[in-house]
Amino acid sequence: MPEIIKLDFTDLVIAVALMAITIGLSAWEKLGLEIKLLTATGRTILQLMVLGYVLDFIFVLDNAVAVLAILAVITTIGAIIARNRISQKIPLVLPLVWGAMFISTALAIFYTNYLIIQPQRLFEPRYVIPLALMVIGGAMNAAASSGERLVKVIDASQLEIETHLSLGATPLQAVAQYRKDAIRASIMPTINQMTLVGMATIPSFFTGQLLGGVKADEAISYQIVVLFMIAFANLLTTILVTRGLSRQFFNSNAQLIR
Repeated sequence: MPEIIKLDFTDLVIAVALMAITIGLSAWEKLGLEIKLLTATGRTILQLMVLGYVLDFIFVLDNAVAVLAILAVITTIGAIIARNRISQKIPLVLPLVWGAMFISTALAIFYTNYLIIQPQRLFEPRYVIPLALMVIGGAMNAAASSGERLVKVIDASQLEIETHLSLGATPLQAVAQYRKDAIRASIMPTINQMTLVGMATIPSFFTGQLLGGVKADEAISYQIVVLFMIAFANLLTTILVTRGLSRQFFNSNAQLIR
């Protein structure tokens, strides 16, 4: 297949003009989104350019330590974003979310690289970084969604929880149904994506591989692996986050902390 067409500075300027049109449409419809669209455009350009230069540098280094370092930084940023959505008042939320995201991503990447892709080196940057970034992004959203839902439901159901406790239920038993509901709600978008993929939606990873010159059947194989990785990591992340959060609402005497 022919090599991908390279985009130069002029092409990117023309792409920015598309966002200018988008901002113009917002102004025309008086949506009030102009500043947010402009900010999003600027951040997209800046953040992706920085990420591109950093990844180019890491690929040149070709070092496992550098790969782990950039993934740790991105995991930390993702954990902070998820923590901010869940709650900044509950103690230990940040390390809890970070640990859940790290464990789920590490297991997904190790399983995929060691048993499926089997590159010459386990920490091959070309495979580890793109796959890990997609898994981390999904885990971040799953952690934020499940944690935010669980915290709100527990805050609104204190009387019911205390009733369960008074009847002899353990803290985890008292919030078990809330945990299950939060996990189900956060994992449903992933299930829906898997259900509709190839019919109503085409994943950006698959599209990117096609643009890069990869044959369709090979791109599909990688997309299947990616979706399964994300499903595993998202579910494991939500299980760990909701279990850890549940414990934060009770003291050592199994009493609900208001």
